Amino acid sequence: MNGVLVLEDGLFFRGQRFGGATQGAGEVVFNTSLTGYQEILTDPSYAGQMVTLTYPHIGNYGVNPDDVESEAIQVAGLIVRDHHPVPSNWRSERSLGTWLARSDAPGLCGVDTRALVLHIRERGALRGVLRDLPDADALPIAGAVSEVEGDLRATLDTYVTEARAVPSMAGRDLASVVTCATPWTLGSDDARWHVVVLDLGMKRNIARQLVQVGCRVTVVPATTTADAIRALAPDGLMLSNGPGDPEPVTAAAATIAALLGELPIFGICLGHQLMAIACGAKTYKLPFGHRGSNHPVRDLMSSRVEITAQNHGFAVDAGSIPGTGLAITHLHLNDDTIAGLRHRTHPAFSVQFHPEASPGPHDSHHLFMRFVDELERFARTRDV
Repeated sequence: MNGVLVLEDGLFFRGQRFGGATQGAGEVVFNTSLTGYQEILTDPSYAGQMVTLTYPHIGNYGVNPDDVESEAIQVAGLIVRDHHPVPSNWRSERSLGTWLARSDAPGLCGVDTRALVLHIRERGALRGVLRDLPDADALPIAGAVSEVEGDLRATLDTYVTEARAVPSMAGRDLASVVTCATPWTLGSDDARWHVVVLDLGMKRNIARQLVQVGCRVTVVPATTTADAIRALAPDGLMLSNGPGDPEPVTAAAATIAALLGELPIFGICLGHQLMAIACGAKTYKLPFGHRGSNHPVRDLMSSRVEITAQNHGFAVDAGSIPGTGLAITHLHLNDDTIAGLRHRTHPAFSVQFHPEASPGPHDSHHLFMRFVDELERFARTRDV
């Protein structure tokens, strides 16, 4: 089946449909990772977005149940250059197309993804719709809707209107949509530390990494109050990653503000932004975000450069940091945006990247041990 991606600014990209029959709609973004499409598709941070993968060959190693980062496919659509329908990997249990079809998640292949990504870099992330279009063979591989004639023009004009009606990522509390419905636990009851994770759209590997460094984990919904967290008697609080705009996630920000200084806090991505907001800082939307597993970050305390996995469309405003009690600890080397913060007086720190990776490099795994060190230091202070 032929298909088409139509953007809100009137540009279209022709391709072939695969996966689910659902008609996709969302903000169109791109990810530069070379591998890890299964983890990307199940990352709740992509709620409300259609993902374009810049690496051209997708699907060649299939999918398996061990590499998912949540219970379901989270993206609104997948856009690729070359879809490989027959995987070749000993861990594969089914093909990417079969998995998408079973989840009714839409895909579009044969797209000129290089042109699409360049357009997004120039114009910023754009809303779009992914639609069936049986007569798409009559179209060029990409072009402007305004240059199409006849009945196809009328159809594409309708799709442009639909793209412009897609809700913006700004101003929406998506964390409350993707968070867990009820608390759940992971790890041994005999673990040295008990950490509560505020699930803002958590990737499972965050919980797994905490368990590996000696923690018992209790994952709670994003709307959990400070009193409810206190009742669990945790040694520390983890603020997870999650989708969209941090400013509307007011309940979580209030919880963080109430617990700041009461126990060690470690924030990742959306959790990093919400910790900043809880301290009085502001955030803003990036033109096209940071998404991929090859983003260079400098640790200002050690001058060490780490290659990190990132997935976010918003960032903390450096101009809003003075007076918050926060200090900048990491910078993104591509655009000098804030990539890490610490509180000057409280045991709290955060990063605007994914130390748990999955997919991505392991350069920043040490941050989980840093969190454990904070738990140890805080426990000694509390016992004095």
